[in-house]
Amino acid sequence: MKLAIIGGGGFRVPQVFEAVASDDAPVRIDELALYDVSRERLAIIGAIVERIASEKRFAPRITVTTDLEEALRGADFVFSAVRVGGTAGRVADERVALDLGVLGQETVGPGGLAYALRTIPFMVSLAETIRRVAPDAWVINFTNPAGVVTEAMRRVLGDRVVGICDTPIGLLRRAAAVAGASSQRNSGGAPRVAFDYVGLNHLGWLRSLQVDGVDRLPELLASDAALQRIEEARLLGFDWVRALGALPNEYLYYYSFTREATESIRAAASTRGEYLDAQQGEFFANPGADPYASWLRTRHEREASYMAESREEGEERDVEDVAGGGYESVALDLMSALSSGAEATMILNVANGALVPQLPEDAVVEVGCIVDADGVHPWPIAPVSGEMLGLMTQVKASERLIIEAATRGSRELAWRGFAAHPLVDSVGVARSLVEGYSTHFESIGRLLR
Repeated sequence: MKLAIIGGGGFRVPQVFEAVASDDAPVRIDELALYDVSRERLAIIGAIVERIASEKRFAPRITVTTDLEEALRGADFVFSAVRVGGTAGRVADERVALDLGVLGQETVGPGGLAYALRTIPFMVSLAETIRRVAPDAWVINFTNPAGVVTEAMRRVLGDRVVGICDTPIGLLRRAAAVAGASSQRNSGGAPRVAFDYVGLNHLGWLRSLQVDGVDRLPELLASDAALQRIEEARLLGFDWVRALGALPNEYLYYYSFTREATESIRAAASTRGEYLDAQQGEFFANPGADPYASWLRTRHEREASYMAESREEGEERDVEDVAGGGYESVALDLMSALSSGAEATMILNVANGALVPQLPEDAVVEVGCIVDADGVHPWPIAPVSGEMLGLMTQVKASERLIIEAATRGSRELAWRGFAAHPLVDSVGVARSLVEGYSTHFESIGRLLR
């Protein structure tokens, strides 16, 4: 089988290769095609991947190219992880918002909407190329904001594109481990764990966790010792998760503690984007005599500093939170289930259908699914109501306005999309955000008429 990675010069690509080439990989890839627009980054990442391959028994054949059609031709799976505008674009996503007094974050709030505006046109064009060159390929999208981008790509590819994220499955695995169970199916094929997770990408809740038919979530929520072992509970506070009666996705920190997060980011010496821009800029400019060793060191620093604004000064991330599988393991599990037919239980970004009847059927939601050779099958969820439904509805309305703005080139729709987002507190600020991003990003300025 052939896997094409779009964004093959990305910093985290070696992690995908490590998973693909590991002895216990659930699926074997024969050919890996790395595509990127940057020859320089491809050369560095390609060298690191070749180094890893030299120590693996099951390393696929590697091709490196700046020709998109060459990368896609014959692909069984296409993995998309691109960053239009690079890390410098992320800096602007954050700073334009912060300068207007609102949250500046990569995927949540106005920064995420700006990211979507400049990314959707490329991703729709990519989808059209995939439909023409590799129509039978499954597309696994990790390009952020993943839910918005997946929804835009579905207009071209339908069910052949699936959005993934590692945060909800990480939450499930942590909660299941604390409950003394595995989130995977047992050897008999019946699930030890059943769960109810619902939301949008970077906005969701684990609402039940049944182990052998017994919901263990109330027990976990009642125990300080149990919650101490769950990163999301430490992040949002034990009292708050108990009040909700659910375990939130970690990104809900930005909705629940918007003021604190914004103040923390503004007070820091640099934003997350500025940190990564400097760190990765240094790495790619000078990978050193041993690029692999340099990559390992840089990767650890990157992961250990993740969501630093949510922790006290000097507080370090738990070792368990830094280690463990990331999006690469989610992608590999998805490929394995689709190709082998062995059922997998996952949390994915898929079409809503009738799952949440208050949302459009073609809206992308993030829910539990069964995956097999016939495709991705969302399972039924409990009704969504109250503040959870309200937040989902408002954010989805904002996202869909931004998709329309990007596809129709409408400045007015973009303004409405920013104004509709719950983290933008003024129509005037929304207009200033649109103008600020249009001024900074030439592509957005050209797009919005």
